[in-house]
This record gives sequence, C-alpha cells and structure tokens, in this order.
Amino acid sequence: MFESKKVIVVMPAYNAADTLRETYDEVMAQNIVDLVIVVDDASNDETTAIAKTLPNTIIHTHPSNLGYGANQKTCYRLALQHDADIIIMVHPDYQYTPRLIPAMASIIGNGLYPCVLGSRILGGYALKGRMPLWKYIANRFLTLVENILIGAKLSEYHTGYRAFSRKLIEQLPLEVNSDDFVFDNQMLTQILWYGYTIAEVTCPTRYSPEASSINFRRSVKYGFGCLRTALTFRLAKMNLVKSKLFPGGPKRKGSHFVKIAK
Repeated sequence: MFESKKVIVVMPAYNAADTLRETYDEVMAQNIVDLVIVVDDASNDETTAIAKTLPNTIIHTHPSNLGYGANQKTCYRLALQHDADIIIMVHPDYQYTPRLIPAMASIIGNGLYPCVLGSRILGGYALKGRMPLWKYIANRFLTLVENILIGAKLSEYHTGYRAFSRKLIEQLPLEVNSDDFVFDNQMLTQILWYGYTIAEVTCPTRYSPEASSINFRRSVKYGFGCLRTALTFRLAKMNLVKSKLFPGGPKRKGSHFVKIAK
C-alpha cells in the first residue's frame, strides 16, 4: 500500500525465465507492492512455471502469442479487476530498475500526476546503459517529430517503465489500440489527447543479452507506427480526421509534461 492505495505491478512477459525472479525480488524489496501480475504471452521457456513459484503473484498465460500490446491489455484489465489504485508496469527482463517504484507510486498516490514515465534519456542514461547507438538516434528522432506533431515536450515516448492511476486507465480506450509494440505509443498519445499531464523521472537502464528487444525490421515498423499515430493525433486535433484512437474533441487540461530530476 501507499497512503492506503493498493499498488499493483504488472509484468508483460515473454521468454523471461532467466530474469523474472530477479526482477520480482527487487520489486517486492520496495515494500509497497501489494500484488504482482505476470501475463505470459505464450513463452517458449519456463516463464509461467517460475511465475507460479512467486508469492503474492497472479499468473495469466495466453494460449497463443497475441503480441506485446495485447499482453498489456490483459495486464491492465487484470489490475483493475484486482482493485488496483496505482498500476506500475515493470518489464521482467530487468532492463529497468524496480527501485524507482516508491518514487513513481508516490507521485501517483499523492495526486500530483496520473502518469509517470521512467525516462532513459533524462540524465543521459540511455547510452551509459549500453543502448545501441542506432536505437538511441531513432529514439531521439521519433521523439522530436512526435513532440512537434503532438505539441508536447516529453524526453521520450518509448520507455517501457510506466505508472498510472486507476482513474486514468479506466478512461483510456485501450482496447482499440494495436496488439503490437506501437500500443505503448498510442497509449501515451491518448493520455495527452485527454489533456492529462505526464511526469518523467530519470531512470538508469541496462542492456544485456537477457533484455528483451525487437529486431531492426520490427523497429522500423514500430517507428512508422509511431509517426502515423502522431500525425493522426494532429489531424484529429484539427478536426480533419476522425479516429477511434482519439474519440470526441481534443481536451485541454493544462501543461502536457513535467520533468522531475532525480
């Protein structure tokens, strides 16, 4: 619990047997997480078997591989069903340190902001954490174009370390989003569409052989998907197109972002 609010960590997992337990142990060491939900997207390894040995854990295994976005949809649906007030997504490949969970939960739990991102770009941790140079350049280029089209000033849209309030998750039309990797980008864009503020905290990261990563071909597909989402946002905001991703007219509730140095 954090200030009487139930904290649930969701882990969208795929072939995470080598790092799941290590990630879980550090998540629970933060002493504020009430429940962990692991959704295994039909892994080819022992991910589900290992998850079943972890205390305070709900395990859901997809019968077939549905995709990263579909995995997250299941994660958030289960978190709401189990009465989460604060939902934090942590990748079970240990790419992002769970030690930021208390800070992210406090921002949500104190009602400061409904969404917090762990940014690898703030503080220059991306390259220090051995992010491949081509991925860093692509990240910076996509983020620049997205900020221009969307009218925000996020340091990155592509981190997988995120925290949300229950109220925010309940409002977003997540089921219409892609079942693939661009789900992440669509979700953030929807948050900005509804006029909510997104906070960012500096997050160290690490790239290792165990860390999940998409190949170059799928990265290119993801990049074009991000650009298409941002362009659709801009055109919908100008009332030139209608999109199921962005229902109704654009909302404005003030500034789109805040950076929190750490």
